[in-house]
Amino acid sequence: IMIFSKEVKKIVANSTAFYDIGNILEFDALYNMIYGKRSNGKTYGCLEHGLKQFLLGKGQMAIIRRWDDDFSKKNCDSMFESLVQNGLIEKYTNGEWQDVYYKSKRWYFSKLDKETNKVITSDVPFCFAFALTTWQHDKSTSYPNVNTIIFDEFITKGSYLPDEFSIFCNVLSTIIRQRDGVKIFMLGNTVSKYCPYFEEMGLKHIKNQEKGTIDLYEFGDSGLTVAVEYTTENAEGHKSDKYFAFDNPKLKMITSGEWELDVYPHKPEDFKREQIMFTYYIKFDEQLLQCEVVKGKHDVFTYIHERKGFLDIDKDDVLIYKQDYTSRPNHRRKLNFPIDKLDKKLYSFFQKDNVYYQNNNVGDIVRNYFIWANQE
Repeated sequence: IMIFSKEVKKIVANSTAFYDIGNILEFDALYNMIYGKRSNGKTYGCLEHGLKQFLLGKGQMAIIRRWDDDFSKKNCDSMFESLVQNGLIEKYTNGEWQDVYYKSKRWYFSKLDKETNKVITSDVPFCFAFALTTWQHDKSTSYPNVNTIIFDEFITKGSYLPDEFSIFCNVLSTIIRQRDGVKIFMLGNTVSKYCPYFEEMGLKHIKNQEKGTIDLYEFGDSGLTVAVEYTTENAEGHKSDKYFAFDNPKLKMITSGEWELDVYPHKPEDFKREQIMFTYYIKFDEQLLQCEVVKGKHDVFTYIHERKGFLDIDKDDVLIYKQDYTSRPNHRRKLNFPIDKLDKKLYSFFQKDNVYYQNNNVGDIVRNYFIWANQE
């Protein structure tokens, strides 16, 4: 995999501009992954791009969401509301249409007939809706004119579907079939650094990517390219930022696009090596953590930190919890599903909230490990 990085032009001070899709379009990539702060115009920019493509005769649009509930009538009626309110529907259709009408997982242009007071819609929809949870209902239908696909909120702090990336690819296959030239946009907020799409797609640099840059991943001679943009923001932020100016690191995702991290308990006391009673490891999302059972001044607790240096995990005396299946008795998968007394003892520290972390990032890795273990 070859990676090329480019810095995006910063939005100048006093600018009221939102996200500019033009930067990532210059790469002409098949997949366009765009992530950053909430409400900075990512979805708006992509919907506007898809709308323009349709009106230029370059194909219809498809919107993918994780849950079928995301396509409730209320959500779908407001999907294009910002474009309507800003007059873009009327502008781009040269006054032929003024609004958008949603019906049966399809969006149509619409207008109100002043004589009959009835809503008139276009004959052909310009956009379709697809939910990952109900993808099998769509697999027998053909969508030969869809050339712009938008997967909104692909990053979540909650649960992903089991084998979600495979389901996503099946949805893409249903839409694309044997065609070429389809562009895919994946939009997300920086709510959690753990996202199975990063690993499944081989996007190794995302967790260290600088804000305001675009990385281009090229996969050999296959023709597959993925452009990944960590969006920047208005130099002076937005007027609404003052509502979230509390001294709370979890709110930086809203105001500046930093990765959202919970606050976790840090090391309760300094301790010496001889106080470490037992050591085990957690490997999750390509990150290795060292977990130490420590006899403290007042209690026994677990302290978890990043593992520095090489570790031979194939040694029989190394107990490690990781995502891979294995027949080795010291290689286990789910700490929260104990298989023996040792598992139960180690997991009891988590049940009693007697676990401490090197930093909030380490705490977030462990949190996501348990989310994965519970849902996998």
